[in-house]
Amino acid sequence: MKEYSDRQISQLSGGQQQRVFLARALAQDAEVYFMDEPFVGVDAATEKAIIALLNELKEAGKTVLVVHHDLQTVKEYFDWLLLLNKKTIAVGPTEEVFTSELLQKTYGGKLTFLDQSTIVTQ
Repeated sequence: MKEYSDRQISQLSGGQQQRVFLARALAQDAEVYFMDEPFVGVDAATEKAIIALLNELKEAGKTVLVVHHDLQTVKEYFDWLLLLNKKTIAVGPTEEVFTSELLQKTYGGKLTFLDQSTIVTQ
């Protein structure tokens, strides 16, 4: 992002803004990171780079909490899950919590499962 250092953040694209926000958070060297939809507005390569970085933080003993709504990537990206809908629906390891029953409960029955890998919200 160095080549954009002379620009105001409002002049950056969504993906560029996400990179700046992530870099700012990392510069603090915190023990806990809260991220709200860090993949919004980024291309696939940047999304993979962010996931790799989040995994490095986890390996370094950091805690990373991510708000994420793309159900297609949950199993691939996260090892622990908290499902919310005005209250806690379920919390635990992804393989235990990411079930059709709990997802239906979380989304109020507004989910369609096209196959094991495709979930559509209505």
